[in-house]
Amino acid sequence: MAAQSHPLQSLHFTFKTPKSNPKGNTSLIIKSNHRISGRKLRVAVIGGGPAGSSAAEAMALGGIETFLFERSPAAAKPCGGAIPLCMLDEFNVPVELIDRKVTRIKLISPSNLTVDFGKTLQPDAFISMMRREVLDSYLRNRAVSHGVELIKGLVTDLEVPTSDHAPYVVHYTKHSTRHSLAVDAVVGADGAHSRVAKSIRAGGYTCAIAFQERIRLPDEKMEYYQNLAEMYVGNDVSPDFYAWVFPKCDHVAVGTGTICSKQNIKLFQRGIRARVKPKIEGGKVIKVEAHPIPEHPRPIRVRGRVALVGDAAGYVTKCSGEGIYFAAKSGRMCGEGIVRASEGGNKMINEADLKREYLKEWDAKYINTFRFLDFLQKVFYGSNAAKEALVELCGDEYVQRMTFESYLYKKLARGNGWEDFKLVSNTIGSLIRCKLVGREMELFDQRVLANMM
Repeated sequence: MAAQSHPLQSLHFTFKTPKSNPKGNTSLIIKSNHRISGRKLRVAVIGGGPAGSSAAEAMALGGIETFLFERSPAAAKPCGGAIPLCMLDEFNVPVELIDRKVTRIKLISPSNLTVDFGKTLQPDAFISMMRREVLDSYLRNRAVSHGVELIKGLVTDLEVPTSDHAPYVVHYTKHSTRHSLAVDAVVGADGAHSRVAKSIRAGGYTCAIAFQERIRLPDEKMEYYQNLAEMYVGNDVSPDFYAWVFPKCDHVAVGTGTICSKQNIKLFQRGIRARVKPKIEGGKVIKVEAHPIPEHPRPIRVRGRVALVGDAAGYVTKCSGEGIYFAAKSGRMCGEGIVRASEGGNKMINEADLKREYLKEWDAKYINTFRFLDFLQKVFYGSNAAKEALVELCGDEYVQRMTFESYLYKKLARGNGWEDFKLVSNTIGSLIRCKLVGREMELFDQRVLANMM
């Protein structure tokens, strides 16, 4: 926290009455790209998940005065909780936070064709399963240890300046008392329904919905999921996504998601429960969760001195639904970009700086990954026939090696020209071969869904 003579301090108000904060009550003059005298750049990060905590930590380490807003630090965000191996090293996540190390994955088709999708994993490779409340708390506390000021309050409004020379004002409530804080820039990490994104008119995006139940199983059944995760595809569990059983410390997370049929999400949840009934029988539901999942990046992710990261920016991949790594990575890249642009917090930043140092770097590194996975979802999740083909293809060891190397290490695996050609041929063959099976399953699903409703 800076000294009390901070020029922005005149906009750090506390309100005990319902009156709104008077606008324009500041003597601060901001000049874009002007060197800051007598203080450091001041940035508010809205949202204390992996994206917000990673952005805040990077900026604090780089010399920027950073405020991190989180309304419910103890809350648990609904999430499958799968963490790629590279994130443990890249973000220094202690292994003791891991609930389960998954080394076996079963992929089950609409006709219950089962593929063991882990044959090519190296002996020291695994997928980490974590509870979000554990991971989020660790990253947030670490950011605080590096000098971030954590504000446990609900952000109610972001006041956007009408000129380039005025601050942003964050209005929030804490212990039923209204407060305001003026800052030079803002990082929006407040999820799919981002208030920050709405404040800067960043445009909308389509959201899927994910629904899951945490189920505590008897010991003998929990043993089956000791190091095993299961993924199910089929119109009975989701018309355009997959359903899952992911192991946690003392329970499993059983869930599904959809974008095109959100009103039927509970029906699809009953579908996945029916598919896994023998494996979870006798279990007790300990928590029911639902949350939105953005389906593509927002039209605008930087405007003025505001940048969006994580779910607020729309960084969740199609096909796999992965978002944790990309949230943390986008937060860190944004934070480091602000440090570079501000020369360690000594210089004011502007929109061009954020686009150059953050957005351009992010798109160059990851935008093609998002586009490719969007393409795969359109090809393989559109019908039961395509889902049968997907599972059949995943039995191929070359497909598994390429998939795991890309997922675990977030680098495109080096392919083989001949194997790539065979993969394309096999894909076409599988799609044709599975068309008949898929039609039969479509009719079967219609009967099953009719009985479930």
